[in-house]
Amino acid sequence: MTVPGAFDLSSSLSVASPFAAVVPVTAFNIIHYVPVSHFSISSLNLLRPLSFSLIRHRRRRLSFHRNETPFFSQSSTRPLTANSAAQQSGTFVEHVAGIKGSSNEVYNFGDVETARNDLRNVTTRRRIETDVEVREIEDLPEEWRRSKLAWLCKEVPTHKAVTLVRLLNAQKKWVRQEDATYIAVHCIRIRENETGFRVYRWMTQQNWYRFDFGLATKLADFLGKERKFTKSREVFDDIMNQGRVPCESTFHILVVAYLSSSEKGCFEEACSVYNRMIQLGGYKPRLSLHNSLFRALVSKQGGPSSDDVKQAEFIFHNVVTTGLEVQKDIYSGLIWLHSCQEEVDIERINSLREEMKEAGFEESKEVVVSLLRAYAKEGSVEEVERTWLELVGLGCGVPSQAFVYKMEAYSKAGDYEKALEIFRKMEKHVGGGGATVSGYHKIIEVLCKVQQVESAESLLKEFVESGKKPLLQSYIEIVKMYFDLGLHERLEMAFVECLEKSQTLYNIYLESLVKIGNLEKAGDVFDEMKNNVTINVNARSCNTLLKGYLDSENHVKARKIYELMSLKRYDVEAPLMEKLDYILSLVKKEVRKKPVSLKLSKEQREVLVGLLLGGLHIESDKERKSHKIRFEFREKSQTHMILREHIHDQFREWLPPLSNSQEALVPFEFSSVCHSYFGFYADHFWPNARPEIPKLIHRWLTPHSLAYWYMYGGFRTSSGDIILRLKGSLEGVEKVVKALRAKSVECRVKKKGKVFWIGLQGTNSVCFWKLIELYVLEYLKDHLKPGSLSMEADSEEEEQQQSINFDTSSDHSDESFD
Repeated sequence: MTVPGAFDLSSSLSVASPFAAVVPVTAFNIIHYVPVSHFSISSLNLLRPLSFSLIRHRRRRLSFHRNETPFFSQSSTRPLTANSAAQQSGTFVEHVAGIKGSSNEVYNFGDVETARNDLRNVTTRRRIETDVEVREIEDLPEEWRRSKLAWLCKEVPTHKAVTLVRLLNAQKKWVRQEDATYIAVHCIRIRENETGFRVYRWMTQQNWYRFDFGLATKLADFLGKERKFTKSREVFDDIMNQGRVPCESTFHILVVAYLSSSEKGCFEEACSVYNRMIQLGGYKPRLSLHNSLFRALVSKQGGPSSDDVKQAEFIFHNVVTTGLEVQKDIYSGLIWLHSCQEEVDIERINSLREEMKEAGFEESKEVVVSLLRAYAKEGSVEEVERTWLELVGLGCGVPSQAFVYKMEAYSKAGDYEKALEIFRKMEKHVGGGGATVSGYHKIIEVLCKVQQVESAESLLKEFVESGKKPLLQSYIEIVKMYFDLGLHERLEMAFVECLEKSQTLYNIYLESLVKIGNLEKAGDVFDEMKNNVTINVNARSCNTLLKGYLDSENHVKARKIYELMSLKRYDVEAPLMEKLDYILSLVKKEVRKKPVSLKLSKEQREVLVGLLLGGLHIESDKERKSHKIRFEFREKSQTHMILREHIHDQFREWLPPLSNSQEALVPFEFSSVCHSYFGFYADHFWPNARPEIPKLIHRWLTPHSLAYWYMYGGFRTSSGDIILRLKGSLEGVEKVVKALRAKSVECRVKKKGKVFWIGLQGTNSVCFWKLIELYVLEYLKDHLKPGSLSMEADSEEEEQQQSINFDTSSDHSDESFD
């Protein structure tokens, strides 16, 4: 491994060393590059007319100086993202616990803006500069090379990705690494960083490429400053894969880029890069980076997990061990995180309080509320009352959540009457609006645990009449109580009354029906769950119904449930397995956890055809003997949100089993197992690792396949028309069009780049809908029905609509035909 500060001799064209700094960064401000004049005097300048009259053989090193004018302008700002710490208003306790008091405390332990600004100071600690060595264009000895290189520098930034690759491939015979580096650096200079990345990615695929640490570092830094964290991470990983340690600035910029995004998973990636920065690089980040990451941690949506506490402790440890100042809000935030855990570490909380006092910090309202929560979870009534008096003594108002914590403490002590008394005080404290939603949930939970039926019912009725939502949590507590008391009729009434149903509520109702022996209705409820993609069945519901059928000796239906469980890879409970072994032995069937041979059903085959037309990927090994299907769904698409769970369930036997933690949430990307059975689809739809339309596609375009093509790769426009996305050759598209016309559906086709768009307008969209309506998922019909505007289009679909116009009077696509 190359130590930080070593020179990179892996390329004859680059002499580079990791640097500890990069340009100053301003958090959450739009990335703003300095003019070209801010580069070194010796840097390339293709913006002026190229002169080829003088040929002087010399090399110049392109230097992006880190201690000059900032690359980010304070005047150019953009709205902050959901993960932006600077965007958060109020305290983290208010953010997560729902406290809306009048506290004057504002947490200000740093945000991404401070982290970006502080990056300039890294230069003062380590004045190491990463250089990319390139020749001046007039220094090249061959006139033809100078001419072609100048032409490429002019053409490359003007083309899209596909055309750019074609353009560079056409120059393979003469382009060398030195030339490609020159083009990439030129793109960086004129702020076309994405184009520079594409040139770099093309370079890495050539047989003459040798890793250039300087170019990779510079590209990763500039992409990160533009918040293009995905591409920046790709280059970052390239550096790591070469056994090199990225520069401190590269780590810093990538962490800030991830924190600036609201996309799912970005915060986790920011933590991962931060941890590697310290553990692998041995760097000591600025205080602002520690603080901004900590602020994003305590401002996360939802309750903090144990992993969040570990990450917060790691950040706190690094701040302390590097001798940096630990601010008051870091202590407060860490105490709050510990108080949110199921098992509260009181010793650690008291230790942090002692450190706060030694540092001269007074305990704020937020710290006292966190203490109240921690003591309530332990059921320590004395400590809760003492802390309550301390909170009242602060004179800054008691937040409504504090009443909830106090109710919880008395609940654990078994004094439900006192908890009810606190709830009534809470109603008066809040004012005309009555108690909060969390207050109602807690008191109903307390009363249900001690089985105070009338009081719980009365409060639930009061809760419903107040108009506050959500009610689901309280209904779940009520039906649990009814089940334990054997009040099955009341349980059914509560289930019907509750409009917000969940899988948990369905499972309790299903268990109730099985317990009273109403298996016919239990089977109907089970089928309703199975057909509802937002509810669905799980191992618990399957075992519940299986137990009912086994106890009633309904062997046929018991075997069907077992087959479904085998298909979904659910475990059968041990007591049920003993009875099941006997039943299966009677029909001479061996008990097995999965089928011996996997085969796609007729329905699965038709669904697969539709998904492949919509853009599904197939990956094959080198010998093309084994293949796997890669399912990808868009997070921002309402259609894909529902479709992904349905598809995952439909192809469950072809997918690797999920862990217990993953069972509740289906990922947006998942792959099937490798299997030779998919060879048929790989040969017809993905020959040569590229999407293609089979010659016999007209035979496979059933209404079922068309429905899944529409749901996966199509959308409804704002005008109510239907558009389908398709990749392949022109001849293949013509076959699809002919097949649609054979079904009395006329359409228009437009091509943009490598993608064809099939438009079904007016009555044709209605004919198409009538053809596929039976196979469209129930919860997607309102969203996809042509001419219906009951639901808004997805943001991605709106963008696609704007770029696709099937009106011949304003045709601006690359190609269109009837």
